[in-house]
Amino acid sequence: MNEEHEIEMRLWNYIDGNVGAEEKIQIEELLSRDLKWKQIYAQLQELHQMVKDDLEVEEPSMRFAKDVMDEISKIKIARATKSYINREIITAIAAFFIILIGALLIYSFEQINWGVQSNNAASFDLRKFDISKYLSQPVLNIFWMSNVVLALILLDRYLSRKGKHQEHTHS
Repeated sequence: MNEEHEIEMRLWNYIDGNVGAEEKIQIEELLSRDLKWKQIYAQLQELHQMVKDDLEVEEPSMRFAKDVMDEISKIKIARATKSYINREIITAIAAFFIILIGALLIYSFEQINWGVQSNNAASFDLRKFDISKYLSQPVLNIFWMSNVVLALILLDRYLSRKGKHQEHTHS
């Protein structure tokens, strides 16, 4: 089987014209005196002719490029992210955090002892203001960090809208 495979490979190279002059002479000598080589060569030559006759390369039509571009133009492009983000949900989340911050500010102002008179212009009793009994430190850190992130997102949206508005007015 290995010998037959080697014969086929050498004959394919011979048929395709990928052999040197010396090897071409050797293969022609083997074809003239060896029956096995002649049989394999006849089979391969027949197969080569069938492939050559049956496989004609078709040229694309003159409108091929236009047809391809027409098909591409029919494909829907994905919507921009802004169109499927629900602005009402973002507004509700922002409102929640704004109300929460407002409530914390109101609570802290209620804890201030406004009646105490001292030499300091802004004097209040910080010992009464103990939020740690309601919220732990990690919870407060997460709360403030999320507020900072949301504020940055809102600022980014505001600035991007402002930039788009200026872009439309200049064009």
